[in-house]
Amino acid sequence: METPEPFVLPEDALEETFIASSGPGGQNVNKVATAVQLRCDVFKLGLAPPVYRRLKELAGSRMTSDGEIVITARTHRSQDANRQEARARLAELIGKAHIRKPKRIKTKVSRAAKAKRLEGKKQRGAIKQGRGRISLD
Repeated sequence: METPEPFVLPEDALEETFIASSGPGGQNVNKVATAVQLRCDVFKLGLAPPVYRRLKELAGSRMTSDGEIVITARTHRSQDANRQEARARLAELIGKAHIRKPKRIKTKVSRAAKAKRLEGKKQRGAIKQGRGRISLD
């Protein structure tokens, strides 16, 4: 499968808020809001309907009913690093939505394969038929 190329995010579709983060950082965690919550309005991206459907499926619970994708990044200790991570994750998600899965080509079972399967079923049935009670006639 192809690797998705990074999608360029338009600034007017994004909204960032910085929130207090948990995890490593000591006293810094209590003072600085380093975690970022990135909201992207999907309708402002101008995606094609099939791409939008795939994006909705990939985003799952990260997509709100208003058509916004919410990504929270809090792994780094600095705002800028979390901001870059959130944007990269969003661009990767949108890039993956642009990749179309190849259609499955239906195959037909050959006549020989059908005959072999039926022969096996007949043999198995004969074995089971011989397991019944023995009649003393």
